[in-house]
Amino acid sequence: MNLIERLGLAALHRLDPERAHDLSLLALSRGLVPLPGKPVTSERLRIRLAGLELPNPVGLAAGYDKNARALPALMRSGFGFIEVGAATPRPQPGNPKPRLFRLTEDRAIINRFGFNNEGAETIAARLAARPTPYPQGIPVGLNIGANKDSTDRSADFTQVVRIAGNAADFLTVNVSSPNTEKLRDLQGPEALAALLKSVLETRDTLPTRPPVFIKIAPDLDDAALADIAGVALAAPVDGIIATNTTLSREGIASAHANEAGGLSGAPLFERSTRILARLHRETGGRIPLIGVGGIATPDQAWQKIRAGASVIQIYSAMIYQGISIASQIARAIDDRLAREGMTLTELTGSGNAEWT
Repeated sequence: MNLIERLGLAALHRLDPERAHDLSLLALSRGLVPLPGKPVTSERLRIRLAGLELPNPVGLAAGYDKNARALPALMRSGFGFIEVGAATPRPQPGNPKPRLFRLTEDRAIINRFGFNNEGAETIAARLAARPTPYPQGIPVGLNIGANKDSTDRSADFTQVVRIAGNAADFLTVNVSSPNTEKLRDLQGPEALAALLKSVLETRDTLPTRPPVFIKIAPDLDDAALADIAGVALAAPVDGIIATNTTLSREGIASAHANEAGGLSGAPLFERSTRILARLHRETGGRIPLIGVGGIATPDQAWQKIRAGASVIQIYSAMIYQGISIASQIARAIDDRLAREGMTLTELTGSGNAEWT
């Protein structure tokens, strides 16, 4: 972390968390944040994910740039791929404020945004206008969801696919946010199978046919995880993102521990990694897994890949360590792969037994 980044983070942490979030995006979009300009890459780091060529395996998780407002800067921030959103068919304000809380003692955050976004059409237009689109640039995907007041949530997902699917390099079906009432009910096997069938049929009508991922919760028991793995393989989807935020507050010390919403950051690492490892075992490595949840160091990124992830995503770590953490992690993975004489493919799942 350089001096400018350190001072910027210190200033942002003096502000209300959501205000700081918005200002960080504004600073990025105005060119006020020093950026590497291109991702760290090498023959060891390059990887193919669901047909997409990534320069490195370190991605930005959905939720930071919900409306794709800072895409030009984020594409120059060192990430190997980016996910924006979640987008819903119609714009919606989300839940009442305050809805974002820093748990500094725990290196964590709680959010209950509730899919606040400007709507699929606006976000699709920004995706379509991004500089140097893939394959010349890095892949940019869209997390998709349903409006809070929708009477047919499955139809909402397919509507976002129709509106924005051609503008995104991949789509993530978000059935795991805890901040839209009953959304997680769509993780049940029958509901999930029906939803994915509809989404994939709609995707198949698009000229670009972007890969489709699903994003699952970290609060699933083994039976539910086995059901999801079976549905995902049967659909078939192109990948699974494990995991979203948790409702658990185990071990949290902050005064904000009792705030409603999804918890992310350091306390999520072990829980999400165990889910990832179990999912890797359930799927037998037949489907790519994207590991996300609590990654803040190169060693944690390495552990997540060893547990079964083909690639990883970060978000909460940037709140405490700045956006340069993406390049730091990628560079450290590259160095360690070189020292140990391994490829990313060989690393993926090599330590699965330690987590299951």
